[in-house]
Parts: sequence; C-alpha cells; structure tokens
Amino acid sequence: MNNDAMTTHLPPNQSPDTDSSAQELPMPNNVLNNSDLPDDNQTAFDEHMYDDSLSDDEVLDGDLDKELDEELDGNIDEELDEDEHGDDEASIAGQAIPVIIDVTHTVIEDEAGLRIDKLASKIFTDFSRAQLQGWVIDGSLLYNGSVQKPKIRVKAGDVLHLSTTLQQHSEDQPENIDIDVVYEDDDVLVINKPVGMVVHPGAGNQTGTLVNALLYHYPQQHHLPRAGLVHRIDKDTSGLLLIGKTKPAQLALMEQLKDKSVYRHYQCVVAGDQASLLRHRLIDAPIGRHRNQRTKMTVMTAGREAVTHLLNVTALNGNYCLLDVGLETGRTHQIRVHLSHITYPIVGDRVYGGRRQLRSGLTEAQRQAISNFPRQALHAYTLGFVHPTTGEDVEVMTPMPEDMEQLIAVLNDGYDPEEKLSYKGY
Repeated sequence: MNNDAMTTHLPPNQSPDTDSSAQELPMPNNVLNNSDLPDDNQTAFDEHMYDDSLSDDEVLDGDLDKELDEELDGNIDEELDEDEHGDDEASIAGQAIPVIIDVTHTVIEDEAGLRIDKLASKIFTDFSRAQLQGWVIDGSLLYNGSVQKPKIRVKAGDVLHLSTTLQQHSEDQPENIDIDVVYEDDDVLVINKPVGMVVHPGAGNQTGTLVNALLYHYPQQHHLPRAGLVHRIDKDTSGLLLIGKTKPAQLALMEQLKDKSVYRHYQCVVAGDQASLLRHRLIDAPIGRHRNQRTKMTVMTAGREAVTHLLNVTALNGNYCLLDVGLETGRTHQIRVHLSHITYPIVGDRVYGGRRQLRSGLTEAQRQAISNFPRQALHAYTLGFVHPTTGEDVEVMTPMPEDMEQLIAVLNDGYDPEEKLSYKGY
C-alpha cells in the first residue's frame, strides 16, 4: 500500500464520520482496479495486528508471559467497545500471579499400560494434554523420579510427580455460563459468541463475560493471559472467536493474525445500494481514536493502517445490501468505521450509523424493522487458520443469528438463508 491520498467526491448532503479535530482524510476508498467494476465521478485514494509464537511444547518463562500480555492488550479486533475493555482494566487483568503446583500420583492396576501423557491427562485434569506433554519433556513431570518420553507406558506402583510454577493471569471468577463450542481439540477452541455477551471483564462488566464462562468450563485457561483469547469482538457483534488452550498455541495463533494467515469473514446489513458499494470493494483508510469523543474511532491520517475488503455485495432491495466482509487488519470498530466513512453504515449501529440508516423508499414495516433493530447487524461467520500443532488448514463457519435473518426477510422477501457465503482469502 502507498500513502498517496486522493480526494473522492461525496454524495450530496452526506458527510463521512471523521474526526474534525484531527488531520482528516477525504472520503476513503482504495477501489480495486478491476475493469468490470462500475466507474463514476468518485476517484479512489491509496493510502497490523497481532504477535508471537513458540515451537513444540516449550514452557514460557516470565519474560514471555509479560510479552504475551502486552501483545494481547494490543490485539483488539475490529469490534471491541472501549467501555468493554479500557486500558486500565487490560493491564490489571493480565497481571501474572505465581501458582505453585506440587502433586504426586501412584499408578494403580487399572492404569497400568497407559502412556505417561495419557495417564497424566486423566489424573491432572486441570491441564491440557499438550501442557502435560511439555512438562514430561522438560522435567516438570517426573516418572519414578526421572525424565522420560511421554510415550513410555506405566506399570502399577510407578509414581508420577508434577512440580511446576504457573503464572495465573487472572483473578476473574469462573461462572457457569453456557458457551457454544463450534470447534475444539487439545490446542484450540473456537466459540460462537452470542449477541450481548462481553468478551472480557472490564469497567462495568466484571461478571457474565466469555472469560468467566471459559474459566468455568476450562479451568486450565486460568494459566493463560486473557484465558487464551487471541482476539476479541464487541458485545453486540455475534460470531466466532479463536482461543488458544496452551501458551504455544495462543502465541502461534497471534503470530498468524500478524502475518495474515488467519482470515475472518463477517456478514452485515448496510444502508446502501449495490452499485455504489461495488465501487468500494477495497477500503484502505487509517483509523485512530477520535480526539473529542474518546470512545469513538475515526478515519484520520495519523491513524493506524486499516484495510477492509467487501468480498461480496448482495442487494436486498434498491437501498440495502448484505455484505460479506473480510478483514486484512483488525482495528477497533474497523468495519463499522469504514462503512460509515464511505456513507453506507451498518443497520442498527447507534454510534456510527445515525440517520443515514434510513433511506428512501421504505415501507412502514421496513422502517420500523431498521429503527428498532437493537444492535449493529454484524456477524463474524467464518474463521480460518493454520492449526498450530498439525499445520493443517482449519475453517470454521457458523450460521447467521435469527435477528439478522428476520431483518433481511423484512428487507427482501426473496432472500434465501440457505445460500451460504464462503470465500477464502481476498
């Protein structure tokens, strides 16, 4: 990407949502140079993310724990509300608290013949098998007082002794809250977060969060920064979240976010016609914090690089569309800010949408459905990544939530919810 900016003409009586106190960019859009895309009097301008991995089952030391905490404080995905996770809460929540583990188990007859790592996962249930394998290798988990390979099979009377110091990264309390697990193995979790659930405890949201739920269903996550979270989305955005179950997995997934081998696709309903939106297939406009309204983000020249791809534009009627959106970067509120800035906001977005959500030609039922929609109509429906242990490509999808389906049905009688959108890459 280059940083040469060009102006773009705004539609009459519309202005982008930008920070007037900052050095502003004109209408942002780095339009794809495709000859088949519509062209008009709008011209385009040309104008980061996540970090760190370890190989194998290496146990992290204190410096790496601190480094991971710092990276997670910066890894706020495109939809995190400022009041959901302020800077002060981020630093407090990530502090590491030493926890000494010193337990011994004597093998009984029924356990004879099991591999060391398999038996360990049965008896030391607070920890994942990958963690336990690492401790067998580094000597934290001894077999009859000596270091052995995880595949060694035990005999009755043998002794396993686990002695290690963990960094418990949170004082958040476990809560019995249902979570929708759509993918799970020894290293990775993918959760489908419902609308209204805050991801991480913060000011005004100390309980009832995804982290509280994770700590109940997966107690071993206490020993990971942010309970293993790799990225976050806003409480009023539904959809998929990626979680590491071990530190090496968490770090490796964060590194993938940095090098863009993770892809995240979103569906959203926006106020805008198909032809106009097709002129904005690639939105490349830096985002920073609004200087006057500190809980808002805005497009500004002093902001950080932010790139959003409109992968597919499906007309619902003459003035509303369903978008399939891909993220190349993950700035706070990125999709919402970018779509508002090109004057086609997400339906239900009270912060960045305003009156531009209501376009002409609406029936009374459609007007009511848009006016009363209680949250931004945005859903994280596809998540793809390279498995941190096996190296295999993994893609996870989740259906659109019912409230968005109902909104689409009102706007377009011909919409078929069985037609799934699936795109890899950009």
